[in-house]
Amino acid sequence: MSRVALVTGGTRGIGAAISTALKAAGYRVAANYAGNDEKAKAFEAETGIPVFKWDVSDYQACASGIAKVEAEIGPVEVLVNNAGITRDAMFHKMTPEQWNEVINTNLTGVFNMTHPVWSGMRDRNFGRVITISSINGQKGQMGQANYSAAKAGDLGITKALAQEGAAKGITVNAVCPGYIGTEMVRAIPEKVLNERIIPQIPVGRLGEPEEIARIVVFLASDDAGFITGSTISANGGQFFV
Repeated sequence: MSRVALVTGGTRGIGAAISTALKAAGYRVAANYAGNDEKAKAFEAETGIPVFKWDVSDYQACASGIAKVEAEIGPVEVLVNNAGITRDAMFHKMTPEQWNEVINTNLTGVFNMTHPVWSGMRDRNFGRVITISSINGQKGQMGQANYSAAKAGDLGITKALAQEGAAKGITVNAVCPGYIGTEMVRAIPEKVLNERIIPQIPVGRLGEPEEIARIVVFLASDDAGFITGSTISANGGQFFV
C-alpha cells in the first residue's frame, strides 16, 4: 500500500504543488489548511486530495488533526511542514503580537506537527520530515526579523532531529526556496518584480512551485535515504551558503 503524506498549508501556493506532486508520485496525501474554506474545498474537488482544517500553532489542534488523518487514511509516514505566515514590519515598529504569531506558526508549528508523528515513525523504523524554510532564514531580510528568525530556527530543528532520527530510519531535511511565482508573489507590482526582485536572481526569473515540489518528492522517496540533516537551496543562484 502506498505511503501516507501529510502537507501543512497544503491547499495553496507551494503547498498545493507539493500535495499534487506527491499524489502523482503515488502517495496517499492529506492536505492541511488553516483558514480559507472556499479555496480548500475547491482544491479538494479539483485534485481529489482530502483536506483537513486546523491551526498548526495549536499543539492540541495538531494532535487531534493528525489523529483524524491517521484514522481516515493511515499512519503519517511523510510529513511536509509547509504552513507559514508573514507579519512584516521594521523591527522598531514590530509588535509582540507580530513576533509571536510568526514564531508560533512558522517555528513552533514545526514542533507541533512533528512531535505527534515522531513516535510512530520511530516504531515503524521509517519516516520523512521535510520542512519548507526560506532563503530569508539563511541570509536574513530587513522587515522580517520575525520570519527570518523562525525560518532559521527551522534549519536548527532539522539538523537536531536528523541526528535523533537517523538510527530509526527517519530522515529530516529542509528546503529553502527563494522567490517563487506563487499567487502572493505575482501580486507584487510588475515594476517592482522586474526592476527590484528579478535582477537579484542570476537565472533571471522567479521559481515555480512545481520546482520546489519536485525536490520534496525526491526527499520523500526511498532514493533519498542517505540524505538527512540537509538544507536544499532553490533560489536561482540568489544566495549561496
